[in-house]
Amino acid sequence: MLRFLNKINGDKAIWAVVALLSLFSFLPVYSASSNLVYVVGSGTAVGYLVKHAILLLMGFGIIYGIHRIPTHFFKGLSLIAMPVVVLLLLYTMAQGTVIDGANASRWIRIPIVGFTFQTSNLASVVLMIYVARYLTKIKDQAITFKESIVPLWLPVFLIVVLILPANFSTAGIIFSMVLLLCFLGGYPFKYLLGIVAAGILGLTLFVLTAKAAPDLFPNRVDTWISRIENFTDPEDTEADYQIERAKIAIATGGIVGNGAGKSVMKNFLPQSSSDFIYAIIVEEYGLVGGFVLMFFYMLLLFRIVVVSNGASTVFGKLLVLGVGLPIVFQALINMAVAVELFPVTGQTLPLISSGGTSSWMTCLAIGIILSASNKTTPKEQVEIDENNPLEVLSGQL
Repeated sequence: MLRFLNKINGDKAIWAVVALLSLFSFLPVYSASSNLVYVVGSGTAVGYLVKHAILLLMGFGIIYGIHRIPTHFFKGLSLIAMPVVVLLLLYTMAQGTVIDGANASRWIRIPIVGFTFQTSNLASVVLMIYVARYLTKIKDQAITFKESIVPLWLPVFLIVVLILPANFSTAGIIFSMVLLLCFLGGYPFKYLLGIVAAGILGLTLFVLTAKAAPDLFPNRVDTWISRIENFTDPEDTEADYQIERAKIAIATGGIVGNGAGKSVMKNFLPQSSSDFIYAIIVEEYGLVGGFVLMFFYMLLLFRIVVVSNGASTVFGKLLVLGVGLPIVFQALINMAVAVELFPVTGQTLPLISSGGTSSWMTCLAIGIILSASNKTTPKEQVEIDENNPLEVLSGQL
């Protein structure tokens, strides 16, 4: 064990935050899983806990493996991974999965382990690395909008368009994070305004197309409109079942909560162990527990900024922000939905929510951040081996 711990490098505060969040997640996951066991009649509470443990254990394996990779390798790997991600998204969309009559082409099943895999999560990480690579390449260059359309915005819009029909919230987060990273990376602001306008126009055309041909995207646009209408109509108390139950859970929790495992609303919230797990946490641990959890995400954000600032290369700085900011942003959205500050999005709470392999992609991003924070192998100290094609590719791009 001591030998293994000696091989752990990178920012120790990030390691600590991730470990604490993961360990804490077992309590609300075990408590909220009773909804699936006793209400839905699916599986056992211990079974869901074991599955959650396996996912997290594999996730920490991903963190450990990725954080040992020198940061500059991700430049070349992003170029290799982009075509793979596009093919995976096309395959996912082609499945045409329907849940309750709505298009939900988000997952593919991994036959060997039996888990479902949400390809948009992988696409998000790969795209942010790709964008960080491009911004590094044009750093200190006079770039025109026309020159950046094909190498930068074409891949961005392709990924977003492939995700949008089945998952509007994820597509919106990815697009927003790309814009933010481009702004931080020094991409001309006037061009970003044009991209925002193009995005709004594209979304409008998609909505009009979906309305004109509803069979292409069953019920998805109607679902988006319904959620926005529910959010903007405070007088309609029957509009959104999940939000109302989440608010009841939070109100019941009070200051210190009802105690671990003593949530009542977990039996009435359909997504109590995933999308609305924050409401269950506040019900059981009160506002104190809710604010403590928020503090750890803010601490993670602080350490991400510190690691980015301390990175020895421009690519390292942008890479850390690109893969790190979406984690905290997703956590804040999840919390905002639970307290009705944001419409229902279906975004999970990173490192806390159960189910799905989105936790693996969060761990992948954490591993990349830790790689950039690893001071033992900075880029300028790594000699490029001319006999290693990947080393040459990573060093040149």
